[in-house]
Amino acid sequence: MTDKPPVWGEEVEGRIADLAIRLVVLGFFVHWSLVLVRPFASIFIWAAILAVTLAPLHLMLARRFGGRPRLAAALVCIGLLALLIGPVAALVDNFIGSVMVLASRAQGGTLSLPPPPARLADVPLVGDRLSEAWHLAATNLDEALLRYRDMLAPIGMKALGVLSSLSFDLVKFMAAIVIAGFLLVKGRTMVDGGRLLARRLIPPRGGHFVDLAGATVRNVSRGVVGVALLQAILIGLAFEVAGVPAAGLLAFAVLILCIVQIGPGIVVLPVIVWAWLTFDTVPAAALTAILLALTLMDNVLKPILMGRGSSTPTLVIFLGVVGGTLSYGLIGLFLGPIVLGVFYDLLVAWVAPREPATHGGQDGP
Repeated sequence: MTDKPPVWGEEVEGRIADLAIRLVVLGFFVHWSLVLVRPFASIFIWAAILAVTLAPLHLMLARRFGGRPRLAAALVCIGLLALLIGPVAALVDNFIGSVMVLASRAQGGTLSLPPPPARLADVPLVGDRLSEAWHLAATNLDEALLRYRDMLAPIGMKALGVLSSLSFDLVKFMAAIVIAGFLLVKGRTMVDGGRLLARRLIPPRGGHFVDLAGATVRNVSRGVVGVALLQAILIGLAFEVAGVPAAGLLAFAVLILCIVQIGPGIVVLPVIVWAWLTFDTVPAAALTAILLALTLMDNVLKPILMGRGSSTPTLVIFLGVVGGTLSYGLIGLFLGPIVLGVFYDLLVAWVAPREPATHGGQDGP
């Protein structure tokens, strides 16, 4: 009778090798898939954010139209595109018209600047230099451009780069709006699929994290984008009533700065300086008080709106908003609080004391 060779070790080695090969093949396809979708990642992320944010509005419209989700999604997309394209078209038309007027005046030799305000020279530290440069530009624009060309050229190139980037981002955002319409129609199915996937990845709280991500996106939309839109409208009205030049363009700049968490101070402070150089004391003081109140209003409204209906502390959401924006730009505005919110809930679940196991109604040993 011959002894059989041991096969247990060989069987284990075969299983390990089989598992390793499967993992390598799976990792290859995952990497390849990510490379293929990476150029479209930002578009799909924005589409998902828009779909989550607009889901309550879509459901309300679908009920109003007798349970027709496709019609409701189409109306939401058309409304968003109108809100986006309308102001942008007006801004571009205004910009092109201003450039054409400046070009015609430059060709005709009639381009000139008004003289500097008398109070400009009294501004501490920089008043004399600003007044001198302004006076030179008002009296001899060609010489002023030659003298300050080294300073103006990088600014012009940077402005062109920003305009080019904004144009490309605008096209991507329009595509995201269209994709969001399709996501709204299939919203319930996709949410259920997301919960199933999350439960497989993080059992048993995966579904809770999906709901948390949706609530965080809606809270950030209300607390950041909503407050930014309200600030831009109110500050733009104040500019218009006070007669500030290019009030609409400045209000649009305020909207962008508020959304990216920089704040309207970059626009508001020069306007306040302009008001004190142009108006009398009482109107300048009144405009200053109004603009400062509108600039600081987000400090009150954001904590109220971002923490509504959420178990995650407002401080965690706010840190995610600021950190995400600084790290990843405008998309990080939404991704930051989602990541921090999920991490906070995981940390709380991990450190929370567990109840002792019970057997037959008695506490375990």
